[in-house]
Amino acid sequence: MSGVWVFEKGVIRLIENPQAESSDGRSRGNSSRRKVLVHLPSGEVVSSYSSLEEILKGLGWERYYGGDPDLFQFHKHSSIDLISLPRDFSKFNSVYMYDIVIKNPNVFHVRDM
Repeated sequence: MSGVWVFEKGVIRLIENPQAESSDGRSRGNSSRRKVLVHLPSGEVVSSYSSLEEILKGLGWERYYGGDPDLFQFHKHSSIDLISLPRDFSKFNSVYMYDIVIKNPNVFHVRDM
């Protein structure tokens, strides 16, 4: 992951292209590329949580219903890992994608669209 980590109002986030974002976090122009999460075995771009959930279930992940109602979460009995995603898929960005990639090596990849 390349970019700049910014800590604002108690939240840390990655700005992948700092020149493309203004100080309020909005993108400036078309210089910033959108990232997509790709399921490597099928070559398919993950375009919804329902397709992601199906893939994760096949890898042994289960839905976790014990937390924040604003999050969509998965856990594995065989590990201490928890995947937490924003309930709104439009807020699913590269930080969440890389979290999935790290917790599922050789299964997912993040690419520029």
